[in-house]
Amino acid sequence: GDVIHRMLTATQYVAPLMANFNPSYSRDSTVQYMDNGTVFVVQWDKVYLQGKEDLGSFTFQAALHSTGRIVFGYQEIPVPILQISATQHPVKAGLSDAFMVLNPSPDVPESRRRTIYEYHRVELDTSKITSMSAVEFTPLPTCLQHRSCELCVTSALTFNCSWCHVLQR
Repeated sequence: GDVIHRMLTATQYVAPLMANFNPSYSRDSTVQYMDNGTVFVVQWDKVYLQGKEDLGSFTFQAALHSTGRIVFGYQEIPVPILQISATQHPVKAGLSDAFMVLNPSPDVPESRRRTIYEYHRVELDTSKITSMSAVEFTPLPTCLQHRSCELCVTSALTFNCSWCHVLQR
């Protein structure tokens, strides 16, 4: 987005595993990405936890498909995620989205107050994240997939759709 705010990283993320990783600990540690137009993949390879390097390295990835499908793959998870301390950095796995609204501050008219609204969060059960495991998120159908009024209003989706003639959606 256009606005970078500390709380946005707490509420807007695609996180196969968020923790206090230190990619600069080892020359073998890398964070790489690849995009072929159909799938965007980010891989954390042989990364270590800051101050806990003796626990071993972690290797995992997130694959974001153009269809909306998301896959988290865990190749090497040396310790149970529940044993990772969240004191220095949050430990999370999942998806979250939010938006921020700038409202005029009642006390100072020329300033704006930022309000962040989190509207969707999917948290993974971190006790199930182990080496050689994966999690797949499959998007649900939405009204936006319809390209005509007839397809929209006759759809079998479980929510109330209506066609907007102005937007043609």
